Amino acid sequence: MNRWRLELLPLAVLVLASRLCHVDVLWIEECYPAAGALQLLHGKLLYRDIWFDKPPLAPLLYTLIGAHKGWLLRVAGGLFVVGLCWLAGRWAAQLWGSREASLASWLTACALTFWIPAAVIPLAPDLLLLAPHLWAAYLAWTGRAVLCGAVAGIGVWLHPKGAFLLLVVLLWQWRAATRVAAGFALTSVLFTGWLHIAGAWEGYIEQVWRWGSLYAADTYVQNPWRELARRTCNWAGFHATLVLGALAFSTGKQETERWRWLLWVGVAYGSVIVGLRFFPRYYLQLLPPMVLMAARGLARMERRRRWAVLALLALPILRFGSKHWTLGQDVLAGRRSRWRDLAMYYSSRDAAEWIRKHAQPGDTLFVWGYRPDIYVETRLPAGSQFLDSQPLTGVIADRHLTESRCSAPEVARANRLRLRASRPTWVVDGLGPYNPALAIAQYPDLADWLRQYRAIAHLPGAVIYRFEPAARFTSPANTAVASREKR
Repeated sequence: MNRWRLELLPLAVLVLASRLCHVDVLWIEECYPAAGALQLLHGKLLYRDIWFDKPPLAPLLYTLIGAHKGWLLRVAGGLFVVGLCWLAGRWAAQLWGSREASLASWLTACALTFWIPAAVIPLAPDLLLLAPHLWAAYLAWTGRAVLCGAVAGIGVWLHPKGAFLLLVVLLWQWRAATRVAAGFALTSVLFTGWLHIAGAWEGYIEQVWRWGSLYAADTYVQNPWRELARRTCNWAGFHATLVLGALAFSTGKQETERWRWLLWVGVAYGSVIVGLRFFPRYYLQLLPPMVLMAARGLARMERRRRWAVLALLALPILRFGSKHWTLGQDVLAGRRSRWRDLAMYYSSRDAAEWIRKHAQPGDTLFVWGYRPDIYVETRLPAGSQFLDSQPLTGVIADRHLTESRCSAPEVARANRLRLRASRPTWVVDGLGPYNPALAIAQYPDLADWLRQYRAIAHLPGAVIYRFEPAARFTSPANTAVASREKR
């Protein structure tokens, strides 16, 4: 057992090095919780003062690092992954032995390093959910029913899909379902009480669950089941070592509780399917059962066959390792990456830099579009209740760069009335340059409000407005609104 623990040191070096290659960038999935955390640090409360459509635990965790980007965020993400590797190894060691422990740790590290960077690098809710997922299942296996229920309950406050964790722990503790439910309820009572006391409970229900239900029910995918098959095949191809190892485990006659593990995979796969979007980050929830099953299956293989299956790790390592390497070289050289996936982030950074140069103490910000990285980069407090324009346009961010179909017109109209009561110093339209139909100047009910602003900078991917109420401007954007009203 001690051997696999010693292997955690080179494993940690690999994981931390891969994260530090991304030290100079922010991925969109980590920007939203970081932006929420920044508003908490400015004294605002989520759901009451700020519209926030995700559970509160991720932004609360981001407050621990000051909602900053850079090396501290990347080290925190690296240590988090190393912790997952240790927990997977510990469970495998107790189940089987040191070989399985070593394999489980390294398979976890590889899966969370050599996969699509936007899915595995950000310390985002989908990645954070792996901790209560794996920990709750481990506690259930050790027989601690109340505690595993409480940890599963934590998952719901990280991500709505955390509700699936209750099914996971019941695979091992179904005879103690009452105690599991008590632990689950205990966590919920603590968070619910906090939100009630803070006056944020109704906002939480509206923003996380009602808006989240609308989001889940309105997928942009035209042929969901065909897309599910395609993306699952892609995931399985890059994780062929996990798939073949788990297959060897599930067909081994000596594994007497195969049904429990296969049901666990089924529950995890169910969390991928919900919402019919199948983003790569959703597949992360397959890792806890798959790495443990694969570790056992590989350990029982004949040596030559085991090394042949492990050699398949070369595919994701070569495909995605090159991304880390190239980005790391750019960081060391002090230059921007030419990676297309980061083009919008660099646009946000340019807009934020422009605002920082011209902002005054006490200034506030509102960003139209889904560009929470601008809040993180400027460090400005929100000047309205809204951190993005989804609840104002009714067009969900998974499609608003290319479509303008509104999913919730009444909700959006009511929220635009709320926006009109705010007076942020700066307004950044980060959506109009990509989808002119959804530009902020295209909404007649915001026309009078927008006339108090002057468009003072047109950058690639962003139009920057400043609040100047002394005069009512006829900037190009405002002129378009005025001419439309005349017609």
